[in-house]
Amino acid sequence: MPETTPAKPLTVAISSTALFDLSTSNEIYESQGLEAYRRYQIDQEDVVLEPGDGYYLVKKILNINKLLDKPRVEVILLSRNSADTGLRVFNSIRAHDLGITRAAFCSGASPYRYINGFGCDLFLSTHGDDVRLALEENVAAATLLGGGGGATDAADSVLRLAFDGDSVLFSDEAEQVYQRHGLDAFSQHEQAKAADVLGGGPFKAFLAALQSLQQEFPEGQSPIRTALVTARGAPAHERVIRTLREWDIRLDESLFLGGMDKTEFLRGFAADIFFDDHELHCNRAAGHLATGHVPHGVVNRKD
Repeated sequence: MPETTPAKPLTVAISSTALFDLSTSNEIYESQGLEAYRRYQIDQEDVVLEPGDGYYLVKKILNINKLLDKPRVEVILLSRNSADTGLRVFNSIRAHDLGITRAAFCSGASPYRYINGFGCDLFLSTHGDDVRLALEENVAAATLLGGGGGATDAADSVLRLAFDGDSVLFSDEAEQVYQRHGLDAFSQHEQAKAADVLGGGPFKAFLAALQSLQQEFPEGQSPIRTALVTARGAPAHERVIRTLREWDIRLDESLFLGGMDKTEFLRGFAADIFFDDHELHCNRAAGHLATGHVPHGVVNRKD
């Protein structure tokens, strides 16, 4: 029989400042300049970095390889450090046994240019400009704002990802109506369009890739759970349900909150990360869990 080509692994790119706590290093860079930063990083080369806001998410993502006993996910490091100053980061990766082997060190330049070369499905960074550039390359991307000051339950191997709907999983078509004409017009528009499939947002392909990975586990045993957490309520829920059905995408949980604050519901879901296009929602959640701001759609346009 001919050999089959192995399925492409789900690939997540993350910046060094999202993976590890580099706040002290960045303070030195801001106050003393590049050469002082370089000397500090070399002097501290064998001092292991503490976890950053994306660290525990990465641990759970990489654990999927152990559960499947094959390389089905990969994490890539994309860093603005040089290889010289970035050696401390790789030493810390080894010390934490993270299993990250591929990286791009760009010496101050944006590393987003290598996202497509690595075949990345998701990019997480603390640099908002890099995230916007990645979104323009049609890669799901988010600015990591916070992690709640610590890990979710480290003993729990289940990876839980929560997504907003409009401008994240879906296009910003409906959000444009809401922003221009208000809630009543939005509700009327969505009720009239209930049978029309929404366009895909920047995270549609990533969600589909996640679902494909979920299906590699026996039914009921997947260590990945997904949730839609949206401000939509009835009657605007119907179009979302019909769209996901048309896409043949299944979410484990769907929360239609009708404008309620999302934070407590995200904590109830025990989300390892939450993706939303509204900075207000992200800032509320960031004190409790890793949160990714998706600078996409009408609410994020500079004009």
